[in-house]
Amino acid sequence: MNIKPELKYTKDHEWLRLEGDIAFIGLADYAQEHLGDIVFVDLPQVGDGISAGEVLGVVESVKAASDVYCPVDGEIVAINEELADNPAAINEDAYAAWIAQVKITNLTQVESMLDADAYEPFCQE
Repeated sequence: MNIKPELKYTKDHEWLRLEGDIAFIGLADYAQEHLGDIVFVDLPQVGDGISAGEVLGVVESVKAASDVYCPVDGEIVAINEELADNPAAINEDAYAAWIAQVKITNLTQVESMLDADAYEPFCQE
């Protein structure tokens, strides 16, 4: 399991990389390992508003379908269209295969997310 120290994480196994007020959001390595081979990603719509805790998209694998939750409030400003043709990119490198970029409206929400040190033991439970 790969946990990157520069990222923030959720207890639902999403990761977030902050660049200014833009959050790159994806599925953590832990989650993709447990899902197995990912065969489909249902991407959100650019321009949609989204709130923390709402479903950002759905990832389907040979084992199950799993909701991906948005950890912050904001507006979807970009989606990773490569995942429509190559959903397995998440299995290849979960941290390069972001799902969406969200322009954050409440940056303090990022502070309440798990850092790598807090996320790692959570994955051992």
